Amino acid sequence: MALKIGNKAPYFESINQNGDKVKLSDFIGKKVVLYFYPRDNTPGCTAQACNLKDNYKTLQKNGYTILGISKDSPKSHQKFINKFDLPFDLIADEDQNVHMKYGTWIEKSMYGKNYMGTARWTFLIDEKGNIDVDILRDKAIEYKDSLAALMITYPSTHGVFEERIMEITSIIHDNGGQVYMDGANMNAQIGLTNPK
Repeated sequence: MALKIGNKAPYFESINQNGDKVKLSDFIGKKVVLYFYPRDNTPGCTAQACNLKDNYKTLQKNGYTILGISKDSPKSHQKFINKFDLPFDLIADEDQNVHMKYGTWIEKSMYGKNYMGTARWTFLIDEKGNIDVDILRDKAIEYKDSLAALMITYPSTHGVFEERIMEITSIIHDNGGQVYMDGANMNAQIGLTNPK
């Protein structure tokens, strides 16, 4: 399933690091940063989580709730949180049910081998529970003086394509940033990410 901006964010129920139930409906009326990551305590996932921790107060001030989600167990999440003093909940999705709903359980390739794994994707969900591009626009304007780039990746095996890609790239270009795309999909979208 390829989610598009403006779609209703798929409903989910799961548990956090404490074993407490977490439902998307708990956050209606709030802006949510829902980020999917492959695995606790790996270098890239640790850097991502610590970056969110470093910016947590600013995100909270701007009305965001942060939720991380991976296929790790609640116990693994608890250790990860304790080790790096993370101030937000991590959701356990051991059966990949939430991943499937958001299209983040995908075929990957490394060293010539294909395997299934988590796409490192972040969804911005507005107060009504919709996937939101307006948050991106607001943040691009707010950080115009320091905006460097936006990286866009599409898993070519699933043919994902964001219909509002021109709007997204224009937002970044208009605020002084560059747009980068992964090589697997560059040929299919040549010209779309280049300024006019």
